[in-house]
Amino acid sequence: MEKIYSVTQVTAYLKKLIGTDVILRSLTVKGELSNVKYHVSGHIYFTVKDAGASLSGVMFASDTGSLDFRLTEGLKVEITGGLGVYEKAGSYQIYAKRIKKEGRGELYEKFLKLKDQLEEMGMFSKEYKKPIPGYVRRLGVVTASTGAAVRDIINITRRRNPYVEIILYPAKVQGEGAAESVARGIGLLDDAGVDVIIAGRGGGSIEDLWAFNEVAVAEAIFRSRTPVISAVGHETDTTIADYVADLRAPTPSAAAELAVFDYEAFLERLDGYRGGLKDSIGRLIVQDRLRLKEAENLIKKMRPDAVIASKRMRLADIENRMRQLMKDQLMSGRDRSEVTERRLRSSITEKLTDRRHSVSLYAERMKGVSPLEKLTLGYSFVTDENGKNIRNVGSLSVGDMINIRMLNGKVKANVREIEKNN
Repeated sequence: MEKIYSVTQVTAYLKKLIGTDVILRSLTVKGELSNVKYHVSGHIYFTVKDAGASLSGVMFASDTGSLDFRLTEGLKVEITGGLGVYEKAGSYQIYAKRIKKEGRGELYEKFLKLKDQLEEMGMFSKEYKKPIPGYVRRLGVVTASTGAAVRDIINITRRRNPYVEIILYPAKVQGEGAAESVARGIGLLDDAGVDVIIAGRGGGSIEDLWAFNEVAVAEAIFRSRTPVISAVGHETDTTIADYVADLRAPTPSAAAELAVFDYEAFLERLDGYRGGLKDSIGRLIVQDRLRLKEAENLIKKMRPDAVIASKRMRLADIENRMRQLMKDQLMSGRDRSEVTERRLRSSITEKLTDRRHSVSLYAERMKGVSPLEKLTLGYSFVTDENGKNIRNVGSLSVGDMINIRMLNGKVKANVREIEKNN
């Protein structure tokens, strides 16, 4: 009967077989780095590849002290270590002890060459960067229809502003034809009239992200009339699209944060502006009421009847003082002659008569300048619509509205004809 082995048994056998091989226990492998990840534990995970195959690898934190450079995508290296089997995943990988630089990888060299070409053409220049609108209502998204990137963009957009309309172009973001698909999506959304476009995808190796290093995507972003936010991979990933875009976001989630304004925060700011405006208007009303009261008091003081009353009170006071002086003089000068007494009384009477005459003259003058007195005599007072007195027909035009005030009311009139005196 044929013996049946478990997966664990097969994996353990392979691990033992590889571990006892003299060559595989210590060897040096050369290739191009890809999918480099620095873990918080200090371990470094990577893939080393050439034209025909790829090999997973790890360098534990205890061995990273020998590195005098940072591992990056596309770097050509020579890795010394031993092969082993990672039983949980059922895969084999190289456990690196030393890593030495050999040179840059072909893809990375291609990336740098295209970057230099486009930069020389001016496609990265700041003067071509368009500002991101402060209040977006229609958001265009160019990415795969499935995956974490589109979910993150939708979730964050809905949280910040549920009233924003999201238009998704489901692009192919990896593999053959991906660059053309992304470029086509940017062009279609630009024609659709969205407010801003987010173009990107989740993280991956330099090969996975290569569509965003193609000329077609760079030209589509540069031609777009709509501002474009590039959101490719993780914060450490950099593509040509990041340089050409109007704004680079470290992740798709961050792109949604940058593109969509916070509706609740906007309402709070609006309430603050409303409260400040209300307080300012309230202060202006109080100030205007105080000025109006001051003007009213000043007008009351300038009224003719108030002036006459003040003069009469002053005259009455003078008369009382003179009578008192006269009384005092009579009481103290009984021995004066009758002639002297008559002269004194005559003088006082004359002064009183002169004062009364002056008061009468003041009263008549006040009547002469009183608008109310003029209206009583049959005159009228003509003003324009703003209350400004009209004294010259030259200031009027046919069709103007005027106000005519009489003793018992006001008439609104329209100028139909104007005649000037020669």
